Amino acid sequence: MNDDTLSPGAIWPLHPHRHNEVVTYIVEGEFKHADEYGGGGILEQGWVQHTTIGRGMFHSEINNDPDKPMRFIQLWFYPEKLNLEPSIRQKQVEKQERTNRILPLVSNEHTNALRIRSNAQVHSCFLEKGKVVTYELKSTRGLYLCTLKGGAIQVNDHEIPEFGAAKIQDENKLQITTQFDVELLFIDVSLQEEYIGQY
Repeated sequence: MNDDTLSPGAIWPLHPHRHNEVVTYIVEGEFKHADEYGGGGILEQGWVQHTTIGRGMFHSEINNDPDKPMRFIQLWFYPEKLNLEPSIRQKQVEKQERTNRILPLVSNEHTNALRIRSNAQVHSCFLEKGKVVTYELKSTRGLYLCTLKGGAIQVNDHEIPEFGAAKIQDENKLQITTQFDVELLFIDVSLQEEYIGQY
């Protein structure tokens, strides 16, 4: 997982990846993706993109706004198998869709999310001050919960500060509250080893 900020108009030059499932989530600003296949496009705050790198891809990340910085989260997951066909899809997410609810963005299970070729799920939530959301976690899975901005949150009996994160397992149910308006990202992955070959 990377938490990156690009200065106004900045370009992360064209570079290669292979055998990755990549999820990009926009925290602030306007993101532009470019790759050798002509895929991708513009992403705004709260929007998400999923890329199957597969057998290989050159791509670039760009701050599409010449006047403001752009912050984005990028996640890499092992694919379900090697040498997949490269592809890219993105999803517009309006703020009200994720307000006070945990919204699946990218998932191998949820039908309304972008499909990932990995045993993983990524969810977002804009949680308003004084509101509560709950998340149920299966015994074979772990959660990486990030507070992207806004302030601290309470998760059961623990506090996670603004810009902080927690690795969570062996918890059946999480209750999340806050005294701020906060942006959250949930990364749900299998705890069982799923080795698929030499990378």
